[in-house]
Amino acid sequence: MSDKPQFTLYSTVVGPNGWKVAMVLAELGLTYETKYLDFSKREQKGPEFLKLNPNGRIPAIVDHGYNDFTLWESNAIIEYLVAKYDKSCKLYFPDFDNQQYVRQWLYFQASGQGPYYGQAVWFIKECGGEPKEVVERYQNETRRVIKVLESVLSKRDWLVGGKMSVADIAFLQWNTSADRIILGSDFIDNEAPHVRQWMNKMIAQPGIAAVMQERVKKLSG
Repeated sequence: MSDKPQFTLYSTVVGPNGWKVAMVLAELGLTYETKYLDFSKREQKGPEFLKLNPNGRIPAIVDHGYNDFTLWESNAIIEYLVAKYDKSCKLYFPDFDNQQYVRQWLYFQASGQGPYYGQAVWFIKECGGEPKEVVERYQNETRRVIKVLESVLSKRDWLVGGKMSVADIAFLQWNTSADRIILGSDFIDNEAPHVRQWMNKMIAQPGIAAVMQERVKKLSG
């Protein structure tokens, strides 16, 4: 019997999207090996990776247990993992309605949180915080998204169905970017305390905690 992990995850050390896929894999107990692409060498635009993802972005996965099935786009990957492998519905739901609510939040994360937070990080880190009006726009959009989450989480513990699901996990890594880079941790602490509690509950989960520890290790190495 082969000891090879079932999945290969193509990611990068810095960006959040690969790490959120790793969190889902870890929480589901699925074995995987991460290949970290070096963006400074533009490995994500190299011919080998473009065969897997013509968009030249991370993450991408190869499912070696399913005919080397290959998929890219982080939330599409997450939907695939729970639909195919989460038979006990640890991070998903058996009923149609809650499945649609999960998709709703995954789409909001992909269209609302990721792009705005990502642009904020880019202009702050790569452009020295200039132009200021552009940075302010993306910081304000980051605040808006966090306030949307706070408005919901002030009334319930989790986004969907009364338990942690992939709808929640999808937001976590980008929210840590809001803490570290975009706004500072005071904003969530003071203006969105239920979001902070929600984040802390996820960070305490064993699989997520292990992935976050690995991220710190990689960043410091």
